[in-house]
Amino acid sequence: MVPVPIGLVLSGGLVWQASHAAFSGRTTSSGTSWTAGSVNLSNDSGGQPMFNLTNITPGDTGTRCIAITSQATVPTNIKLYTSTASPPANDISPYIDVTVEDGTGGSFDSCTGFSPAGAVDYTGTLENLTTTRTNYANGIGPWALTGNPPETKTYRVTWTFRATAPDSTQGGSTPNVNFTWEAQTA
Repeated sequence: MVPVPIGLVLSGGLVWQASHAAFSGRTTSSGTSWTAGSVNLSNDSGGQPMFNLTNITPGDTGTRCIAITSQATVPTNIKLYTSTASPPANDISPYIDVTVEDGTGGSFDSCTGFSPAGAVDYTGTLENLTTTRTNYANGIGPWALTGNPPETKTYRVTWTFRATAPDSTQGGSTPNVNFTWEAQTA
């Protein structure tokens, strides 16, 4: 009778061995991770205002360039818009004509070497600029960037105090104007 239990133990061992003798294979993709892109803009103004003019008279004009540099690592669109405080009592912004162009070359210190990219981006009064171009959605542009930093565009802003400005503009001023360039992912 001893041979039957030994036979059962041996056959159980063979069945157990057979159930764990299957082929197997596997592969792993290791080191998977995600890193967010970044959007960063700077300009070459050194913190100075675009214009800080006093005692202008009808017919006066001026130009300022500013280079905007993107360090964005993803494609972005840049737009220009303005913000202001409330207009002063004797607001002269309806009599100041403004033109904005984008291109290459030039800097905040000098527009020498500026080359426009194409058509004028904006032309109208300072009053219109500061009341209609007030956020990213209605800003001037967009200018598409690839996301391969650094990418630089130069903007030339030209102003003219109309020669036909009335005598009532004497002693007048404009509200302080902030020019803002904003990049958002495309």
